[in-house]
Amino acid sequence: MPTVIRFLLSLAAFAALLGMVAGAFAAHLPDQFFAQGGRDMARQAIQMEMWHALALLGIGVLMMQAGCQRLISLAGCAMALGMCLFCGAVYFTAITGVHLGPVAPTGGSILMLSWLLLAVGILRS
Repeated sequence: MPTVIRFLLSLAAFAALLGMVAGAFAAHLPDQFFAQGGRDMARQAIQMEMWHALALLGIGVLMMQAGCQRLISLAGCAMALGMCLFCGAVYFTAITGVHLGPVAPTGGSILMLSWLLLAVGILRS
């Protein structure tokens, strides 16, 4: 199995695991663990992480069946990066109350770009 596929599939599994752990924390930790409004922010990050973990699994399976086409591989790697930046920044803000400037918006923009790359890659295949 090509390295990029192993990377995307393993990252998807780890992201889903982290999403489950974060979900348990968001459900059971006391309010003082979170910044004001942080529990809701964490839940939003968990949802985004879980949806994108599933998407990464789908991209990995697509690549296993259709080959490692350049745009689809790039879409998967961009999605992995965007998910880490966006969700990581939102989790950080949810816990500390400190915004990391443009990190979450940059991650979100990369996620949007990854979906566009995926669509174009599929259309061109």
